[in-house]
Amino acid sequence: MSFTELGLSAPIQKAIAEKGYDKPSPIQAQAIPAVLDGKDVMAAAQTGTGKTAGFTLPILELLSKGDKVKANQARTLIITPTRELAAQIAENVEMYGKNLPLKSTVVFGGVKINPQMQRLRQGVDILVATPGRLLDLYNQNAVRFNQLEILVLDEADRMLDMGFLRDIKKILSLLPKTRQNLLFSATFSPDIRELAKGLVNNPVEVSVSPKNTTAETVEQLVYSVDKNKKSPLLTHLIKANNWQQVIVFMKTKHGANKLTKQLDAAGIKAAAIHGNKSQGARTKALAQFKDGNINVLVATDIAARGIDIDQLPQVVNFELPNVPEDYVHRIGRTGRAGSTGHAVSLVCADEIDLLNDVQHVIQTHLPREIVAGFEPVHVLPESRKLRPLKAKKPKKIKQAKKEHVEHKDGQRSGDNARGHKPTGKNKRHTGNKSHNPYANSPGKANNTGGRRRNSSSTK
Repeated sequence: MSFTELGLSAPIQKAIAEKGYDKPSPIQAQAIPAVLDGKDVMAAAQTGTGKTAGFTLPILELLSKGDKVKANQARTLIITPTRELAAQIAENVEMYGKNLPLKSTVVFGGVKINPQMQRLRQGVDILVATPGRLLDLYNQNAVRFNQLEILVLDEADRMLDMGFLRDIKKILSLLPKTRQNLLFSATFSPDIRELAKGLVNNPVEVSVSPKNTTAETVEQLVYSVDKNKKSPLLTHLIKANNWQQVIVFMKTKHGANKLTKQLDAAGIKAAAIHGNKSQGARTKALAQFKDGNINVLVATDIAARGIDIDQLPQVVNFELPNVPEDYVHRIGRTGRAGSTGHAVSLVCADEIDLLNDVQHVIQTHLPREIVAGFEPVHVLPESRKLRPLKAKKPKKIKQAKKEHVEHKDGQRSGDNARGHKPTGKNKRHTGNKSHNPYANSPGKANNTGGRRRNSSSTK
């Protein structure tokens, strides 16, 4: 099958051809006709299989035949969890729709809101947004949804992981009841199916790969090494193999900064990208990496689903993730759209449990090697026998914990942006006497209460 058989107009086909694409991926071949038919869609595919084009191409086709957008309105809303992913989707929309008279923009936190408000004044056909900034713009009357025709939730499983469930429910309550709904996700977890119950109506379900499988085009390998030798080993691998473009994944922001300095000191051009970096710094680092001005991008898992680089050859897990499913998304940065890629993990003896968890999720044992000169003193134990995967029950999202993660990424909800605190965290909140510091304790004399109130209030 070719793109010409999918019912896309000449302007879109021209943009596709200019990118060198002639055949749709399996997810595109199944999703595009369903979206063009106006049906709700639930689509799951492993990262790197072309999900973004699977919904952007038919959306552009549908919008090209509709009414002109009005001021401060959006005809299509695409919600995504991270800034990098939002920017990537916006680039795809602009690229595929460059021959159409449609307007689009992207909004996310971490940058000034006024320029985004100005771009929304004329209205946009496609709005790509992170949840928190979208609610901020809505609360400031910068965007309305009376003209909304299509809603897309992209990387829905990641949004739940990052604690956006409450914001998503708020946004859904603001939208017209009659609309087309598209839910794209790396997996169809029980939590995703629970969310879908109140979102999609008689959806076409598309799934082109089993849950948490890694792409066959990615060669995976484990290097057994002591923890204190990881940085020298990484430097050796980069120089010995002449790696020109590598993404290295870390668990912490501090670790990412430290490793970046060590690589720079070794003469390897590197930059860090994580939640504490300003959006300008993150955008600059990613642009320099894509242009080849830096060779190594050291990233935390915030970047695991938001970086799309054509034919990225190498991914390194400097540390294995605490959440084993994140391993799949990390190595999914390479071997995309049918190209080959390599993913190596530097694993010390202390990480055997994390390695076992990863191998359990992907249902395979990863091959191991030891590099001469970096033989570990502490031998990596043998992997445990693989156990079959069991279906997980939907879990209840703990909002307080998840909102903290959300705040770290700078994508705060409207309530958080206005400084609202839960009852237990706000000392001036008097709605619940059990949390009221001004209430007299039993048996305390009233004549001391005044001084205590004044002392407390001035601390």
